[in-house]
Parts: sequence; C-alpha cells; structure tokens
Amino acid sequence: MTKLWELLKSHLGPYRKVLLVVIGLQAIQTFAALTLPTLNANLIDNGVLAGDNDYIWRVGAVMFGFTLIQIIFAAGAVWYGARAAMGFGRDIRRDIFHTVTGYSAREVGKFGAPSLITRVTNDVQQVQQLVVLATTMMIAAPLTMVIGIIMAIREDVGLSVVLIVAIPAAVVILGSVVYRMVPAFQVMQVRVDRVNSVLREQITGIRVVRAFVREPEETERFAEANKSLTDTSLRAGRLMAGMFPSVTLIINVSSIAVLWIGADRIGAGQMEIGSLIAYLTYLVQILMAVIMATFLVSMIPRASVAAERIVEVLETESSVHAPDDPITEVTESGTLEFRDVLFSYPGAEHSVLSDISFRIEAGQTTAVIGSTGAGKTTLVSLVSRLFDVTDGSVLVDGIDVRELDMDLLWSKVGYVPQKPFLFSGTVASNLRFGRPDATDDELWQALEIAQAAGFVQSMPDGINSEITQGGTNVSGGQRQRLSIARALVVQPEIFVYDDSFSALDLATDARLRAALKPHTAEAAVLIVAQRVSTIADADEILVIEDGEIAGRGTHSELIADCPTYAEIVESQLGQGAVA
Repeated sequence: MTKLWELLKSHLGPYRKVLLVVIGLQAIQTFAALTLPTLNANLIDNGVLAGDNDYIWRVGAVMFGFTLIQIIFAAGAVWYGARAAMGFGRDIRRDIFHTVTGYSAREVGKFGAPSLITRVTNDVQQVQQLVVLATTMMIAAPLTMVIGIIMAIREDVGLSVVLIVAIPAAVVILGSVVYRMVPAFQVMQVRVDRVNSVLREQITGIRVVRAFVREPEETERFAEANKSLTDTSLRAGRLMAGMFPSVTLIINVSSIAVLWIGADRIGAGQMEIGSLIAYLTYLVQILMAVIMATFLVSMIPRASVAAERIVEVLETESSVHAPDDPITEVTESGTLEFRDVLFSYPGAEHSVLSDISFRIEAGQTTAVIGSTGAGKTTLVSLVSRLFDVTDGSVLVDGIDVRELDMDLLWSKVGYVPQKPFLFSGTVASNLRFGRPDATDDELWQALEIAQAAGFVQSMPDGINSEITQGGTNVSGGQRQRLSIARALVVQPEIFVYDDSFSALDLATDARLRAALKPHTAEAAVLIVAQRVSTIADADEILVIEDGEIAGRGTHSELIADCPTYAEIVESQLGQGAVA
C-alpha cells in the first residue's frame, strides 16, 4: 500500500489542478443528487397529498433543473477524471520505458523481458484503472455517505437505527473479503508473468518446437501455466463476486427495516409519507455509495501489488551510470585498450574475466577465440558498456569508458552482437538506426561491403522492402550481414564483432572479410569468432580460457606456443594444419 501511495503522489502531482476541478464537479453533482429526495418528499406531502397541482409543477421544474445539473456535472467530472487517469498512465509508461532503456544487460536479465513487458502494460493498467475509479467514484462516494446520512437524519431521527446497523455490517463484511483478496492478487501477477514467459518462448522458438516434434509437451506446459493463472483468477473472482450480493442483501434487508419501522411511525403520526420515501431513497444512495467504495477498495489490493512491481523497476538503478562530468573531447582516435580488467557478477564465486590486458591501435585487428563459456561475449560487451568492469578499466581513445560521454562512446563503437536483431520497418530504416542522415548511396555501399547487396536487390522494393519484427522474414546469415552493414553505416572508429560471421558460409565469410579490410584500415577491430579461418590473418589473437588469457600472438605463433589454440586448429582444420 505504501508503494501505491508513493506512485500516486509522485505521478498525480502534475494533474493536481485537474483533480481539484473533478472534486468540485463531483461535489456539485452529489449535492444535486442528494437534494432530489427532499424535494420529492415536499412534492408528495405538500403537492400530491394536498392536491396542489401548481406546487407539483413548480417543485417538478426545480427537480428537473437539479437533475440536469447532476447529469452535466457528473459527465464533466468523468471527462476530466478520465483525462487525468490516462495522462497518469502515460507518464508511468514513459518513465518505465526510459528507466528500462537505461538498464545494463545485468538489470534486464534480473527482471526478464516478459516480466518487464507485463509491468509496463498490465501492471500500469491496474493502477490506471484504480485512478479512473477513484476520480469517478471515490470522490462522490464519501460525499454521498456523509451528506446522505445528515440529510436522512434530518428527515427522521428515529429511523437512524437502521443506518447504525447497516453501514458497519457492510464495512465488516467487505473488509474481510478484501483482506483475503490481497494474497490472491499477489500470486496472480506472478502467474501472469509466467504465462507471458512461456508464450514468448514458444512463439520465438516455434521452429525448434516443430523440428523436435514438441508440440504436445509445449501445449501441456502452456496449459499448466494457464491453469495456474486461471485457478488464481477464479479464487480472486469468487471473493470479488461475493462482495456485491452481500451489499445487495444488506440494502434489501435495510429497506425492509425502514419500511417496517417507518410504517409504524406514520401510523403513530410521527412522520409523513414523503419523509419515509425520502429516507428510503437516502438509505439506498448511502449504501450504493458503500458499494462504489467497495468496488474501488476491491481494486486496491491488485493495484497495490502492481504498484510495488512498477516502483521496483523505477527504483532499480542501472549498474552502468552516466558520468557526472562526462568527457566530450578526446585526443586519440581509434584506439581500444583493456587494462587489468576483472569482471564478476554479484554474488558469484568466480570471476567471469580476470587480468585481461591488451591494446588495439587504429588499423589493427585483434581476434578473440576460446571455448564456449570462456567469457568472450562478456569481454566485448564491456566496450559499449553493456556491463561495467568490476575492476580495472576499458579505455576508448585513451579515456576510460566510464568517464566518456555515452553518446560520444556509442558513436565511436560499431557493435555487431552475437544474435543479430532487426527492428520492424524497412531495410533502410534498420541501416539508418545509428545514423538517420545516411544517404541511399551510403546504404548501398555498406550493403556491398557486407555482401548483402545481392539479396536486398532481389527483394521487392530494394532497401525499402519490409523487415518484420526481429528480422524473421530473412535468414540468419542475411540478418548477420544486415547487422554488419548497419555498423558500417555509422562509420565508427572501433568495430566490435561478437561472433558475427558464424552464420555465413566459408566463401561469403572470406569475401566479406576481404571487403572489410580497406574500409576498416584506419579503425581498431575486435573480433570474437569460433572459426579459425575467420581470425587467422588477425594482427593479434587472444586465446581466452576460463576468463583468462591463455595465449596471445599471431596464428603461426600460437600454433607453436599455445596448446589450447593448437587443439582448436586441429579440431577444425585437421592435424595437417597444426603440423
């Protein structure tokens, strides 16, 4: 509940004036609604029973006016309240988006993509819905209860015993139900995450599922996650469903009690018929206000759980921080250096990388090779600050990357990830992702170098051809080549290839590397690869084993001096290549 209050306080502040307008409109429409029963009582007692038609017309006209006021001001309150609530939801989604895009890979991995998607959509919707109900119901409900009780007592004090029993009974019954709903809603949000996670895996890996004929098992796995969510939802739904019949029962029993006691008082001459009808109307309005408040209160547990998850994201700081006083000018150009770098994940017993030191000058190519899990991808991720080093430093153009202006750093580094990702749009929009002002000629030049011009030309609209989300309408090798072309368009000083040639055949790989040489002649190049043929002509090769440099040198030097590298070469090229 505390987190929900913090979220509301921090994000509803800009809408303070709008909310004051809503309160004013709700107060006026509530006053008009509560005036009608008294006017109706006067019309019955002084008009209908007395047979005074003129009085009936006069009071009827006044009642019609109050009804118009109620309708107009209620509509205005809903309109302004909805605007405030929608703006509130928009602002939270904006803040979550900016927070998440500032995360390092560590924070994204901690929450998981499915959970982050749920938090920015479903969780925000729960809190936003609470704000909508609060602006349309919660303001009117307490006003109706307080003013309605005063007006009802003015009609007849003797019937107030019904209110004394009915209102506490409603509060106790509804409070006990809401108390039991909180754990159910907490579990429900976790189950929603689980369903999203399973569904995301199955959609993304549909080809693998079909290739291994795992449809029945995956169907069962989704059914299990879906059933867990359904069971939890039903449990919460049954509790919520029991709230309104309980309040309806209280209303009906209270109405019977008012009519019973009121009939005796009318018979004794202690009250008028109009007053009985007005009191009965006030009773229904008061208990309906209790229902509205109950409906809102029933939303608070789920909104509170959602708010905790939202605030958790907003309060989680990225482990990669922008420098307070960033350096925006550098003296060197195209140099990359790792200096005594150590990296480990929080709570891990062993370091992923340890004592990594090397330097790449402009025009040089350094390759990294090693077994799976040796830390190669982590090493190249440190260059663009997807992670920050635990100890030591990574320097770009002689400056520690933690001190460089982040936009300047990213403009200097052309990073091609291990898993190439394309965004929905066109070939051109993906190539211009890092440099929006690139010309069509520059795009085609990058495609030529990346050996991608041929298949792009064969596409229906060339560089304006559509690319689906994730680039699923092109092959893995084509995605890799488009990712390389995207980095080339940026024209960076440092190229970082994280196993970016793995999906290419040997002939395409060779042509691509030959085309890259003149284009990267003045840039520092860092290549992570599994194939020896891809890195054999690098100026320096680093062999990574268990997070440490097990060997360094040229291809021929490592064959002679590094057993680990010799084993890799032998496994790929045969014993003759080592000899």
